Amino acid sequence: MRFVFADTGYWVALFNPKDDLHSKATDLSKALQPVHIVTSEVVLTEVLNDFSIRGEFFRNAAIRLIADLRCHPNTTIVPQTSQQFDAALQLYAQRPDKQWSQTDCASFNIMQELGLTEALAYDKHFIQAGFVSLMRNCQERSPS
Repeated sequence: MRFVFADTGYWVALFNPKDDLHSKATDLSKALQPVHIVTSEVVLTEVLNDFSIRGEFFRNAAIRLIADLRCHPNTTIVPQTSQQFDAALQLYAQRPDKQWSQTDCASFNIMQELGLTEALAYDKHFIQAGFVSLMRNCQERSPS
């Protein structure tokens, strides 16, 4: 089974029909099946933050999303730990030449630790870090 990392932008686009990347996210969601999605509590915190300003409907959608992801057999949510935070902060400090967020750095570390190369992301930072950003390269790729 193919394993991919899901970034904040993917979840936001997938569940917000007005998002510019909604159709790309839904197309990828269908095209990649079967797939095992890896995401993190840090990413899901960003999803909650994004949806918190969009009103009650989106707040409830975010809550349902996280509840569903926690139960889904083909989803892994990597928990936030102090060690993960510190490792991400170290990468953040090492790359002042990049505009990588702390969440980006945590995501990159998770992907490296798990041997993941592809991300459900539009963020160019994933490409800068050496990963495949599937929402930028929407053609279906063969698993390696």
